[in-house]
Amino acid sequence: MGVNGAGMRTLGDARDAGGRVPTLNAYLTVIVRDSTGKVIKVHRQRSHSPTANFMGLFLPLTYFSANNASFTITSTAGASSSYKPGLGSSYQNIAYPSSQNNYYTYVVMIQVGTGTQSNPYTATDLASPIANGSSGGQLVYQSVVPPSSVIVSGDSAYLYISQTYNNQSGGTITISEVGIITEIETVTYNNSGSTNLGQILVWYDTLSSSISVPNGGSVTIYFTFVVNP
Repeated sequence: MGVNGAGMRTLGDARDAGGRVPTLNAYLTVIVRDSTGKVIKVHRQRSHSPTANFMGLFLPLTYFSANNASFTITSTAGASSSYKPGLGSSYQNIAYPSSQNNYYTYVVMIQVGTGTQSNPYTATDLASPIANGSSGGQLVYQSVVPPSSVIVSGDSAYLYISQTYNNQSGGTITISEVGIITEIETVTYNNSGSTNLGQILVWYDTLSSSISVPNGGSVTIYFTFVVNP
């Protein structure tokens, strides 16, 4: 439901020059290739499932300060961590990647699985993740390709992440769920300590139709985030 549908009017000066309300859309694209590299299927759908973890990480600082509140982040391993950003030694702020200080905050992977979940918002892990490997039921995960830049095209700006998986399992692998997993490190304001929150599921989608990857074939998954499409 949009802002207007919630009983609140969008102010005229919040619209762009063309009279439109700025929007954020996400798309999921899946490209399957056979053992010769030939494209045998292209699947595209809207992606619309940020998890509770994602929403918590994007809450404004004023939410925490005005309410003296914290937010619980849950990792894929089921571990819970209290997240409360702010200024002071008792607050946790997301660190930028720094190998010198061993701070890790980055996209780990686009994980794929064979399960489904009815409420993606509460998901903290895939229902049935596909393991990385070449044994039965596994896929060989290539490195995730993070966004190199924001691409501007006309009145739209977008970025995407992608990952490719090879099927060396000896049989067909079926994918029905995908999720974006990050690793989050927090540090205190005065840099007196850091905490690794672990691997966090921040985005989750069940495919509108399952994707079959033949033995010897591969699949590439793209998440595209677009502003003002």
